[in-house]
Amino acid sequence: MSVLTLASDPKDATALEAAEAHHARLAGELAGRVTMLLTAVDRDPGAAEKIHAGLVTFCDRSLLPHAAAEEAVLYPVAHGMPEARLLIEGLIGEHRCLTALVDALRTASGPAGAAADARALQVLFEEHVAKENGLVLPLLAITPEVSLAELLADTHRRLARDVPATGTEGAQNTEEGQDPRERAEETGGCGGVCGCGDEEEEAEPELDVREVPHALRHATVFGALDAVPAGTAMVLVAPHDPLPLLAQIEQRGPGTFSVEYLERGPEVWRLRLSHR
Repeated sequence: MSVLTLASDPKDATALEAAEAHHARLAGELAGRVTMLLTAVDRDPGAAEKIHAGLVTFCDRSLLPHAAAEEAVLYPVAHGMPEARLLIEGLIGEHRCLTALVDALRTASGPAGAAADARALQVLFEEHVAKENGLVLPLLAITPEVSLAELLADTHRRLARDVPATGTEGAQNTEEGQDPRERAEETGGCGGVCGCGDEEEEAEPELDVREVPHALRHATVFGALDAVPAGTAMVLVAPHDPLPLLAQIEQRGPGTFSVEYLERGPEVWRLRLSHR
């Protein structure tokens, strides 16, 4: 099914789709990291500590700078529109809540104490970007006097200036606005497939993406993989053979993960992804 994008200019329509894709990647990566933390808290406290630290770093280098750039560039323009003023003030309040939750994560005494804050952060961020995607960005895109494309370009410049050069652990993800499927089509194959996993399956965290919205699915897996410490593994549960996803995983980090099929359909595919 095709989706109709309304905008006053073709460039703004493209910019709107790119912004929505970027939000999907951020939300997906956050969801993957939170899922891994919640799983590891009960199974492997040592790994959970590393995942907890990685989640805080991801928030500091991706989520919070993104929110700050939006607040500096997009929100003032939307706030000047009478129909959006109260909405923007509410979204600024949500930014403060996001920051408070990240601070709570940062100062949590341990992964178990951080788990509730991490889940709350995920829920709030997903609701937040849904409002931006459904209300703020379309309003800016359809307003003739506003260039959403220029606003987003300014946002990206601000992010490039303010975010540390090292970026997040997942900095090798897809470029801004590029459909992940395009990257998969460019590479093909899966790269690190093998069948030599000796770990006890029940001791490994499992990420089931069958109920994850398709727009978030690949980014959720990337976020989860970024949280898998070297020498450990996770089990991926998918509704089909995820060959395009495996191609992207190999492209992000050639040779980093080996892949072992544990179950090959017809309804469920289960794969062990081992971080070498």
